[in-house]
Parts: sequence; C-alpha cells; structure tokens
Amino acid sequence: MKPLIFAIGDKTPKIHDTAFIAPGAVVCGDVEVCENASIWYGCVLRGDENKIVVGAGANVQDGAVIHVDNPEIGGLPTLIGANALIGHKALLHGAHVHDGGFVGMGATMLDGSVVETGAMLAAGAFLSPRKVVPAGEMWAGMPAKKFRDLKDGEDKYALIGSASYIKEARRHRDALTKIS
Repeated sequence: MKPLIFAIGDKTPKIHDTAFIAPGAVVCGDVEVCENASIWYGCVLRGDENKIVVGAGANVQDGAVIHVDNPEIGGLPTLIGANALIGHKALLHGAHVHDGGFVGMGATMLDGSVVETGAMLAAGAFLSPRKVVPAGEMWAGMPAKKFRDLKDGEDKYALIGSASYIKEARRHRDALTKIS
C-alpha cells in the first residue's frame, strides 16, 4: 500500500525528497511537506480550499486530520512549523503550530488557534477558535485553558520528539515490506 497523493485541480502537493509519507496516508491539494517531515499511517491532509504546510522535521502522527477553509469566507491555512509535534489522532483546522510547538494525542485546534514555540496543548484538549497557547504554558481541557506553566525542559519535548521521528521515518522508509 502506498500513500495516496493527489492534485485537486491545479492544487498539487509539494513533498520534499527527504519527507516520509507512510502507506495509507492521504495528502491532497495545496499541501507542502518540507525536508525531513513525516506524515504517518492513516493521516489525512486535505488542502482543497487553502494551504497546508508541514515544516522541516515536523511530524504528523498516525490518524491525524489536517484541513482548512476557503479564504474567500475568512478561512485560514493550517501551518505546522519546523520540528513541531502533532500527536496521534489530533485534528487541526485552519490552525497554526509554531516551530517546536507540541499538540497532544487527540487534541483539536480550530480556526485561528495557535500553539506557540515551546508551548503544549495537552492530549484530548479542545482549543477554541482564535485562542493562543503561549510559550512556556500547557493548556488542557474542553475548552482548553491554562493548566500550568511548563516545568524545566518540557518546552523541548517537541524538539526531542521530532528528532526521534526523523530517525523513525528513515527506519520505516528503509524497512517496510508489504507481505500481503
């Protein structure tokens, strides 16, 4: 099984040669996947109405859904910065995760919401439109609000995770063998 990569009209994905797109992932439309970024099994990145960017070294983990809205109705692109970590089954819609931002498993980010560099959105959190998780803070809950200040070193979790995922993506690219 290969990843499904499609153009939608004249909107064609741009995928760097060093990026890893796992089998079963869907990448379509105006999507840019930068150097050493990884898109894992079961992810959907649909840039039909606006742009999606996955920055260098960032990882979008298994089952995540990334989408956008039409800019003609105020829709925003989804921008994932360099070395950002997007957890399993996260949902991002017209959101912005800055370089080194951390979005936990099953978290949701809606239109205009932001996770800054060195900030964390906890697993399962729901970040309402236009809310900002500032650097050095962890937000959690439904709706998400400040849970606590990050402890020493926690602001680097996305960077540590992205380095690990770059290695793991290379291992998967080299070792995958279809057996049925």
